[in-house]
Formats: sequence, structure tokens, C-alpha cells
Amino acid sequence: MRKLILLAVFSITILATHAQQYSYPMREYTPTAENLEARKEFQDMRFGMFIHWGVYSILGDGEWVMLNQKIPFNTYKRLADFFNPLEFNAKEWVQIAKSAGMKYITITSRHHDSFSMFDTEASDYNIVDATPYGKDPLKELAEECKKEGIKLNFYYSLLDWARDDYGFGKKIVDGVPEDTDWDSYIAFMKAQLTELLTNYGEIGCIWFDGHWDRKTADWRYDEIYALIHELSPKTLIANNHHLTPIPGEDIQTFERDLPGENKGGYSHGVQVSELPLESCATMAKFWGFGLNDKNFKSTEAIIHFLVKAAGKNGNLLLNVGPMPNGKIQPEFIETLKEVGDWTSTYGETVYGTQGNLISSQDWGTITAKGKELFVHILETPGLPYIFIPEFNEKITSAYSFDGNVKVKYKQVEEGVFIFTEGIPANSVDQIVKLTIK
Repeated sequence: MRKLILLAVFSITILATHAQQYSYPMREYTPTAENLEARKEFQDMRFGMFIHWGVYSILGDGEWVMLNQKIPFNTYKRLADFFNPLEFNAKEWVQIAKSAGMKYITITSRHHDSFSMFDTEASDYNIVDATPYGKDPLKELAEECKKEGIKLNFYYSLLDWARDDYGFGKKIVDGVPEDTDWDSYIAFMKAQLTELLTNYGEIGCIWFDGHWDRKTADWRYDEIYALIHELSPKTLIANNHHLTPIPGEDIQTFERDLPGENKGGYSHGVQVSELPLESCATMAKFWGFGLNDKNFKSTEAIIHFLVKAAGKNGNLLLNVGPMPNGKIQPEFIETLKEVGDWTSTYGETVYGTQGNLISSQDWGTITAKGKELFVHILETPGLPYIFIPEFNEKITSAYSFDGNVKVKYKQVEEGVFIFTEGIPANSVDQIVKLTIK
């Protein structure tokens, strides 16, 4: 098994050198001891809640409604006048996440529509100054997360559809948009990031999005990343740019996909790095609230995504899009409760485990914790056994996780057969616990 791990790491390193890269120079980055500790803590968490919430929620047509419906910004910005989420309750949100077995929350501080969901001096277009609500929900969420031991992260949009200094749609020439004050926009982002990292306690991660709108632009990541690491050395940086990680980043993200796959269509040419990994996914179709969005993922599908992510040594960041009144819709709450029932029983097979022990198999995957390996049989095989290829560690015992029933196995030179007869039925995930020498 150790040989397999070393081979996988070597292969990943070689492949990464041939993947797409960011075109502009970056500072040399040496993570601090605090940062490396935070990476390990993040990786061990395995499961987090993503929250997309903003004035777009009012229209109930997803977070891209302004662009998709071609709403002029001067019309769209009126939404702030009647954004008054009086039913928002930070404690309720945190309890929903915690009960589901989620260990962290990543929430949109500013999305592509330019609206800031926090109290900022850098723009008047924010929830405190531009709405009748007049309060900072991120401040309340930060306080509640701290009480409950949930790590808080901030999503931050690089893309902005409204600000003149971003110049949405303008041609990029020599790394900057034509006829646009790019320096002003970079300064604006730095000011907001400074607020987010100094006014809300310890922040686990800044999660960037929108790079893909300007793939050839000089985003000045050398300056932005250095600012974050200077203000808060323990804060991790993730960037959903759909590229191989850039120096200064601490997490590699995969949108609607598992690491190393491209079923969602966003990871073409992107290789898996040695950084902590995270897959983000929705519970329905949209990230933001969709009034008519009924494309709900089943509890089983979510658990399988979580287990497969852990099997690839990654986390699952599962999204909810709260309603404009501040409540999380009941369909999501019900499903998350069912997921929580599973994590409360089987969580030890994903939290704090190591993945990438074997390649993905039709039947499922494996996670490990020290000398204990958890074989997750997600799809019932047509044969009375499953086969784990290239498994060369000596097994000393095999028992079902449910019921602690002894499981038959046979080791051969090519791998190991696990015989499924007698393993207690489990329609979601049959788990066999192997102990190795």
C-alpha cells in the first residue's frame, strides 16, 4: 500500500508540470508552520457547508439572474431596497450544518453582482448601507461559528458585473482591461479582503471565484495572496480558477467534480496537486436560491459524493442557497438531517482519514486511518465478492462496520478478494473494516 501511495504522488507531480498555468510571475511562497497545521486541520474536516446568499435570492432564479435575464445594473440594484431577511438566524444555520456533520462553513461575502453581504467601507452597495435590514449577517455568523467550533470561510468574487473599474466585458490588453482603472479595482479588493480578515475573528479560508472571466488578466495574485498571508498566516487560500494551483494557494478546488475527474466540464487539463483538495457541489441545480429548482440530490447521492471525495483524499463543500427571508429551504434541511444521521454513525470512516490508496473502483473506494482501512462498497457488485487491485499490505482482520461480523477475504499477488456474503445489508454504503499489519 505504501508503494502505491508513493507511486501516486510521483505521477501527480509529473503530470502537474504539463498542466495549464497562470501567466504572471508569483512570489516564492513558503507556508508557515501555522499554515501547514491549518491545511492538515482542513483536510481532516472532510465536510463543509457552502452558502450562496445575496439580493439575487429575491428573484428566485439563481445567483446569475442579473446576467442571465439581462437586467441592467441600475434596475437590478433596486433589489437592495427590499432585501430584508428578518428570518435570518445564525444559530439556526450553524446548527443545521453541525447536525449534518459539517465542520466548516464557506459563505459568499460578495458575488459577481457586486453586492457585499457584510459591513464594508469600500462600497455603499452592501447589506448594512443599502437595505432596510441594516445589519451584518456575517458578523452574527462569525460569532455563532466560534461558539460552536465551526470554522468560517469567506467566498470572494474576483469578477464584478457592475463596477466601472472592473470594466466587465472589456478587452484585455497587456494583462489589463482597456480604458479601465484596474489599479483602482485591485485596491478595492485589497480593502475588502483586509476588512474580512480583521473584523470577523479567525477566518479559515478565502475562497476566490471568477478568475475564469479574464483568463489572460494580471489579477495581481502576488500582491493579493501576500496580503492575506501577512494579515492572517493561518488563513488558507483557495481559487476556483480551473487551473493547476498557483504559488501561494493552500487548497485546490474542483467545481461540481471529484479530484481528477472532469464530468462537470470545468477541470479539463487540470491535474491534481499535493495540496488539500475540495470538491464543491450543489444540492439542487443552482447555487443561489431557485424558486422553481426541484432538481434535488438524494441523501444517498450526497453521501456517495462525500465518501468518494474522501476516497480521493478530498473534502466535500455542499451548497445551500437560502431563501430571501433568510431561511434555508425545508427540502435542504430534511436532506441534511438524513445526511447527519449517516455521519453520526459512520463519520469516523471519512473524518481524519487518508485517501488515494487505490484508484476509483466500480464498487466504491477506500479510506484509511492508521492501520485501519475502511472499504466502502457503494454499488452492490453482481458477483459475491469485490476485488481490490494491487493491494500488498498484510491483512490481519476483516469485519463489517455494521454488526462487527467477520468477513472472509483472500489475498493473492494481484490484490485481495473481499467476499460480500454475510455482510449486513446497507443500501447506502456497506463498509468493511480491514486491519493491516
